[in-house]
Amino acid sequence: MTFHITVQPSGHQFSCEEDETVLAAAMRAGVGLPYGCKNGACSSCKGKVISGSVSHKAHQQRALTPEEEAQGYSLFCCATAHADLVIEAREVAGSGDFPIRKMPSRVATLDKVAPDVIILTLQLPANEKLQYRAGQYIEFMLRDGKRRSYSMATAPDRDEPISLHIRHMPGGLFTEQVFSTLKERDILRFEGPLGTFFVREDSDKPMVLLASGTGFAPIKAIVEHMIHAGSTRPMTLYWGGRRPQDLYMDALCRQWAAELPHFHYVPVVSNALAEDGWQGRDGFVHQAVIQDFPDLSGHQVYACGAPIVVDSAKHDFVQQCALPEDEFYADAFTTEADINKP
Repeated sequence: MTFHITVQPSGHQFSCEEDETVLAAAMRAGVGLPYGCKNGACSSCKGKVISGSVSHKAHQQRALTPEEEAQGYSLFCCATAHADLVIEAREVAGSGDFPIRKMPSRVATLDKVAPDVIILTLQLPANEKLQYRAGQYIEFMLRDGKRRSYSMATAPDRDEPISLHIRHMPGGLFTEQVFSTLKERDILRFEGPLGTFFVREDSDKPMVLLASGTGFAPIKAIVEHMIHAGSTRPMTLYWGGRRPQDLYMDALCRQWAAELPHFHYVPVVSNALAEDGWQGRDGFVHQAVIQDFPDLSGHQVYACGAPIVVDSAKHDFVQQCALPEDEFYADAFTTEADINKP
């Protein structure tokens, strides 16, 4: 059975099969619903069902609480329709500009930049180029149909191999392979570009960039894209880690700050040891933003990291710093534990 979906306030319409998620149907139709992980963990695709009914596949309660579901909210990445729907969602202009492709790639380099972080670079087939927006991600297609997602850390404007920042997750299906058996020249297949985490370039508002751990990867791509575009929008980057070694490209960020008058960099460490000799900011990275920007009413925030970091940042920035809720853009990346957790 086929159902008809209408999106408000845009009025865009698309069809959805009964065994298809609302998000998958929207992507197939080129309708730009916001999304991130696509597995019910990050809440980026949350919207409201105005009329009609849906049921949800397995998802995390922190992404959609029972109270929110009772109020009509839905995670469209795991919602299937039981009738024609009218939904309310903020569409993302430009999200469908580049085709989603399945491509082979060859491992070019594996560079261990921290005890638990490898920068993996991919070489695409000759004369092939992946078009994407800075901040988007790809999904590796693994055995048994499983997939794992990683943000591209290379700006699309740069004539360089695609690079990914991969943190080791003990027992992880893909990260164990990266840290133990993957070799240069091995072949990996992926699909992309995916995601709606990218700069809204129709604004000149100052940007606060917030990253935790390897959430720095898409932020790096965004900064490099803005540099290439010649943008002079004010940017302040807050990068948080447990120890200084987690800020594995600290020197690059300091170089940006030294060379770009409109760019500022604030590294934040939460659990430094005495042996680290850390003398910079400490505590939670989003709290450092609150200390420096008690009024975010005229800013845009782009945040990437673990869901708890992103969720805390959004809540506190909106409630304490007057950030407009629709000016918070996020990619809450999910670990393999998140993917397998109901």
